[in-house]
Amino acid sequence: MTRPLQTLLAEARAADIALHSIEISVAGRPIVRDGIAPFGPEVPHRMYSVSKSFTGLAVLLLAEEGRLGLDDGILTHFPEQRPVHAWLEQTRIDDMLAMTGPHSRTTYVEASDSWFESYFRVPPTHRAGTLFTYDTSASYVLAALVERLAGMPMLDYLRPRLLDPLGVGAGAQFLTGPEGISHGGSGLVMAPADLLPIAEMINQGGCRDGDRILPERVVGRLLEQRSSPAMQTWGAPLRAGYGRQVWLPGGGSWMMFGLGGQIVYGDPARQLAAVVTADTTTLTGGDQRLVDMLLRAFEALDEGADGLAVGLAPPMPPHDARHAARVRTAAAQITGEDAPDELVVEVDAEGGLVRWDAEHELVFSTAHPTTVVTPLGSAVVTAGWTAPGVLDVRLSAAGDDIASVRLRLVIGGDGILTLMSQGFGPAIGSSWTFRGSYRY
Repeated sequence: MTRPLQTLLAEARAADIALHSIEISVAGRPIVRDGIAPFGPEVPHRMYSVSKSFTGLAVLLLAEEGRLGLDDGILTHFPEQRPVHAWLEQTRIDDMLAMTGPHSRTTYVEASDSWFESYFRVPPTHRAGTLFTYDTSASYVLAALVERLAGMPMLDYLRPRLLDPLGVGAGAQFLTGPEGISHGGSGLVMAPADLLPIAEMINQGGCRDGDRILPERVVGRLLEQRSSPAMQTWGAPLRAGYGRQVWLPGGGSWMMFGLGGQIVYGDPARQLAAVVTADTTTLTGGDQRLVDMLLRAFEALDEGADGLAVGLAPPMPPHDARHAARVRTAAAQITGEDAPDELVVEVDAEGGLVRWDAEHELVFSTAHPTTVVTPLGSAVVTAGWTAPGVLDVRLSAAGDDIASVRLRLVIGGDGILTLMSQGFGPAIGSSWTFRGSYRY
């Protein structure tokens, strides 16, 4: 493994970032391919806002087929949404592709049942085309546009035009919004290994292995800088430029970027393509931190390297068996904040379990990562005794959403144990976050 990748893994471990998989190729030649169980390159993974780039491609393909114009007003295709504010009436499809629509933020509330209509009902704050605003509701409406014009789910439209010619995406799916529309802003679930050929094809202007997959103009339009996200407070690479539903971090490179560290990256000049899946949710700004780490590694990468396995490992607490305590008990709450009334704790130097009901049980080993199936999805769990009587447990899960749990158990010699649990992720329930003291 080259030194830049060693540095990347060390930085990710230090930041407590769970890298689920990483693939890198140069000119179609794989140089890195690794993952951690139960994740990995072949396992479908929620890609979040990488979805937006697929929506952008679908819209650009429809434009290439003459079924819409990028300068069309969005209301041209949804006239039933009238009457609307004048600035919405003026909003073009191309404004939405460039994230320069008329809203200050995503218009829908996740728990609502009207994501689509919210885009037309929430009053705009500015004229379209004037300001960059990262707006997932715009991508959702664009997905609805694709499905209206194509007469089919968006992925069904893309299969014969993109996925099937590359031989990828058999297990891909789009999660849907409350109206049954493909969640073109965040709903793509796809194996990382199926995304790498797409990145390679984009790097080659729509070709792969000498075969034309997408029209050159479609790829050119995708990567054409259309707006400036310089006013964003995100990481520097994400302020460099934006195309049509794709980030342009500079130097001629491009990036599809999803919550939690889901990244598809390309550098056409170097013919370097990469796909990364991760869970950065335990670290504030973690996905932007990961982008910085990755871009540094890519820039310094030895393109002649050929080390397919890089030694990915889940975040693991330090472990010293001398700090271990042995407890087998059902412990009753003394006091707490959002804490369960009772805990079952069975731990020793080798690991054990902590359970507070049938849906909340963490089983772990201090010797090696443990793969389990949880209500949060398939997961990997690690643990270690980090100080006298202090056990740290870490879980990283991926299902329809990514999620992490960090748990600390402090066992006193006076019959009192203290537990703090923290849940992280876009959809994790509050039952994973509490602190309490218990008598055992």
